[in-house]
Amino acid sequence: MSETTSKMQQYAAGLKAGVPVILGFVPVGIAYAIMAQQAGFSVFETIFMSAAVFAGASQMMAVGMYVQGAGAVAMILATFILNLRHLIMSTCVVNRMKKDRVPVMLLAAFGVTDESFAIFTTGKEENCTVMYFLGLITVTYASWIAGSAIGALASGLLPPILSASLGIALYAMFIAILIPGLKGNLRLGVLVIITALVNLALSRVMASSWALIVSTLVCAAAGVFFVDLDGGTGDE
Repeated sequence: MSETTSKMQQYAAGLKAGVPVILGFVPVGIAYAIMAQQAGFSVFETIFMSAAVFAGASQMMAVGMYVQGAGAVAMILATFILNLRHLIMSTCVVNRMKKDRVPVMLLAAFGVTDESFAIFTTGKEENCTVMYFLGLITVTYASWIAGSAIGALASGLLPPILSASLGIALYAMFIAILIPGLKGNLRLGVLVIITALVNLALSRVMASSWALIVSTLVCAAAGVFFVDLDGGTGDE
């Protein structure tokens, strides 16, 4: 078997592994796009943001902050903090890959999401190649762009009540991110509640965008000493 054939087989295997993600990415992409349209983004801006950022939770948060009148610095800082986990995930993905050209590995790292990270790091050792991961993110990236495009182009055709109801998509996404980590970890759950309360209190004395950033940083720093990341209450 030639090297080219082997690489194409790995790419095809990655494409196949990414297919189930379409069912999640397209609907959330549509929800994001409708939120962006309601916030005043153009069709091009809505789709371009998905192409350049490729991070659903961050894009939704940025759109929400924009609606609240947040400045560019606050939005960039908030999304940077939210996406810090990607630095760790990208490092884990690249370290698990069989060595390849650095530019290609960096391109693959751009496509790291929670879903692609989970599929790749729990997969078979034989699939730990750049081509497999590129196939995987081809599907995830394309489905996210497709969902954003569908939402941006069809938002004006949807009934107002349906468009308005999609405003809860931001909260639903953050709940979906939080719940798996909260299971069996009481202290982490308490930290989340404390963070929400601190954010609520700070929003009374400063702009809500900066209240979000400050409460996240302060409570995350406190969580280093408070939360047991191995699970449980930490009292064992």
